[in-house]
Amino acid sequence: MGLKKRQKVSAEFSMSSLTDIIFLLLIFFMLTSSMVVPNALNLKMPGRSKTSNQPKYPPVEVRIDRSGKYTLDGQTASRTEIERHIRDIKRSRQKVSMVIYPNQTAGQEYVVAILDIAYRYHVDAVMGD
Repeated sequence: MGLKKRQKVSAEFSMSSLTDIIFLLLIFFMLTSSMVVPNALNLKMPGRSKTSNQPKYPPVEVRIDRSGKYTLDGQTASRTEIERHIRDIKRSRQKVSMVIYPNQTAGQEYVVAILDIAYRYHVDAVMGD
């Protein structure tokens, strides 16, 4: 009778190749993590400082009513007049800040247009109440 013996499969596992792979991954992640610059906010924490944090100039106030009409520092203005005003201020001084007061029912496109002007001229813009 020709019975064949069954060959048992070995359940052993070689760990040497696995440790090599883990070591290479460790080196890879250590090198790449040192090259990544964190994209964090530059926040100033409250506290005392020797310099005054008060702005030298008052911020430019832009109000937007529900129909999309703009007022610049209390006077009715168009979008091009606001841009011209910001450009003139930017030429005379380096730092310009702006506070935008949109009406709750004003269209988003009017607010975005003013934010676009602030972005193009590197103006610090804040949304007011």
